[in-house]
Amino acid sequence: MDENGGGGYLVFRWSHAGYTLEERPGDLPDVGVEIEDGGGRFRVGKIAPSPLPGDKRRCAYLLPA
Repeated sequence: MDENGGGGYLVFRWSHAGYTLEERPGDLPDVGVEIEDGGGRFRVGKIAPSPLPGDKRRCAYLLPA
């Protein structure tokens, strides 16, 4: 469980339609890891603090692989 009372992390994902921000359960993936997401393959480009005010979770920024 994290400081917000819940577990997990956020994912900031690029697409041709724009960006999406989603909550995910489990452990944060490492930078450079490739994952399947939203019907496509992505690479974790960076890990940063959540873009949401007051949210202590970490955020994985995904780029097309």
